[in-house]
Amino acid sequence: MNVPLLDLTRQYDQIRDRLTPRLTALLESQQFILGEPVRQFEAEMADYCGVPFAVGVSSGTDALLISLMAIGTRPGDLVITSPYTFFATAGAIARLGAIPLFVDIEPRTFTIDPAKLAHTIDDLKPSDRERLKAIIPVHLYGQCADMGPITEIARTFHLSIIEDAAQAIGAEYGGKRAGSMGDYGCFSFFPSKNLGGFGDGGLVSAQSESDRDHLVRLRVHGGAERYRHTEIGGNFRLDALQALVLSVKLAYLDQWTAMRRDNAARYRMLFADAGLQEHVGLPIEVNGKHVYNQFVIRAPRHRDALQRHLAENGIGVAIYYPIPLHLQPCFAYLGQQAGDFPQSERAAGETLALPIFPELEPAQMERVVDIIASYFRRHT
Repeated sequence: MNVPLLDLTRQYDQIRDRLTPRLTALLESQQFILGEPVRQFEAEMADYCGVPFAVGVSSGTDALLISLMAIGTRPGDLVITSPYTFFATAGAIARLGAIPLFVDIEPRTFTIDPAKLAHTIDDLKPSDRERLKAIIPVHLYGQCADMGPITEIARTFHLSIIEDAAQAIGAEYGGKRAGSMGDYGCFSFFPSKNLGGFGDGGLVSAQSESDRDHLVRLRVHGGAERYRHTEIGGNFRLDALQALVLSVKLAYLDQWTAMRRDNAARYRMLFADAGLQEHVGLPIEVNGKHVYNQFVIRAPRHRDALQRHLAENGIGVAIYYPIPLHLQPCFAYLGQQAGDFPQSERAAGETLALPIFPELEPAQMERVVDIIASYFRRHT
């Protein structure tokens, strides 16, 4: 039995009858740029996330970029984030000429370590501390970063908070949903996300009407009105087609999240029954409700061989992420070396994502764990 890492055809089967007539109506309208589908989806997302406003944009990457632009990020500013995340988090910082200031992760959650965050700021020279602009905590794999102490640190040093919630729609911390705890929250609707479109798409949550209006201007080249530009923005619009698809899917999201969480619980039971606890580290829920965009295990000293074994037996797996950002060639100018962020480097060498999509069947999960058990019977 082969088990894919993700099978979106099963999800499409659920929504086809509801989606098809809406897509047909949109095609017949021939109105594809912004418009009512985008306005409707923005209102639905603001309500879902528990924020006053939301602005649809062209991708999760552009959500980060436009948020940094909205807070006035300039060349030479320092923006704090994690080195263990998708490239876009730090890439958006660098694209504006700002400098990513990395802080290592907490090993249980893979999210930025608040104690290390405080120490990093304390160790800065006064002149560098004045250049601090923002913190981008990453809610990784579906679990929120430890936002309580992060928020306190941001307030102390008058820093903006831009939540990277690309993998965490619906995740909760202290009763608040991802994207509602910072100045801005950034979401991705890449097809593999818990809420995924039929292509690229993103969204920024905002706390005030003025912030919303600023984002709306920035996403159309900074135009306050047609052909009159008050600042330089970009083409960051969310397509009406993507908004329509996402609006239909949003009605199913809590159901799909519950299925992901059920699958995570089943995995824990299967791993325990197979006696794999001494070989494999499982994800834990520390900072509130985990929505399991990924089910990421640790396999110290065995990760790469285990990945090959699973792939050879038809199990879809992936590594998120094999190279931490401070070791990426394009960031060599930052002057950081192997060993500078040991927890991120350790995670990059040990982690492996298993199938966790909502429609995953119990027999498929049993197959995944059986193949993992067969590997460790041979190699321990």
